[in-house]
Amino acid sequence: MTDVAQAAGVSQSTVSMALNNVAGARLSPETRARVLGAAVTLGYRLPRREVQPAASPQPRHLIGYLVDEISTSPHPVVSIDGARDAAWEQGCILQVAVTRNNAEQEAATLAALLGNPALLGIVYSTIFTREVHVPPQLADVPTVLLNCHDAHKRHPAVVPGEVAGGHSATEFLIQQGHTRIGFINGEPWMEAAQDRLKGYRRALATADLPVDPALVLDGDWMSGTGFDGALRLMRLERPPTAIFCANDLMALGALEAVKQLGLRVPEDVSVMGYDDQEISRHTHPPLTTLVLPNYEMGQAAVESLLRLAQQPGDTERPRRALTKIDGPLVRRESVAPPRRR
Repeated sequence: MTDVAQAAGVSQSTVSMALNNVAGARLSPETRARVLGAAVTLGYRLPRREVQPAASPQPRHLIGYLVDEISTSPHPVVSIDGARDAAWEQGCILQVAVTRNNAEQEAATLAALLGNPALLGIVYSTIFTREVHVPPQLADVPTVLLNCHDAHKRHPAVVPGEVAGGHSATEFLIQQGHTRIGFINGEPWMEAAQDRLKGYRRALATADLPVDPALVLDGDWMSGTGFDGALRLMRLERPPTAIFCANDLMALGALEAVKQLGLRVPEDVSVMGYDDQEISRHTHPPLTTLVLPNYEMGQAAVESLLRLAQQPGDTERPRRALTKIDGPLVRRESVAPPRRR
């Protein structure tokens, strides 16, 4: 699905709506045709399930999907898309509830879901990757954690492979010939920032390159800190030949900072992003980035839940499973080999 989105020049959500023929989707005929054409060219086939007769409905076909927030980021919505599609392919319905970190609202939502005899299990999700305290009501209910994890490892969890992502992005820059690579990170208290930095450091160590503290800056995931950080890096006595930003918004700011300095991307400095947000396709030049695999994570969470629900007598091993989903690198035009200065 990532390949189809890239070939058609649209988001994964648009691909999902086009291939699933979602009623009410505001897609132009041209966009729908472009997605379907890219899917056919790439050999993509959406799995089809046999529709069960109405007289014999599946006893448990409802999957509850709890998430703490969806309105402040595009990422959780794409995870919901993946979970919904995976559920539907197996004859299940996904019911989404946003709790906004409100304990009373969460408890009331769980009470309503757990009282439904059609409930198969729960996907418990968070907008930021973090450790959670799973509600005690879910102790004996098939539950899978999405983008979060339990300190006691009582439930299977699906999280992004952030260390691998940071490593892949940095390794790609090294393969292009860069040896001084600046890194503008997100807020350091967040697991995503910590792990992407860990991947950056590991890639440098693997290539026998030193980690220069002057090249590593903390940001806040917004374009302003990407702009300020890039200015600061490029004004060093020995500026980097490439800047890796821990998300696309900061990379957008870095692109603008480089232009303000009268430099060109990628001729004078390469810029790498992370997340593959929609804007990364439309920057000048288009941004090389790494996919945050939200759709695939949603799919994997539902698939894990279905396996868990099918083996209630043997839950110890799957409950301790931690699945890390890696995202592919999307090569566009903002990265090139360094030019001799």
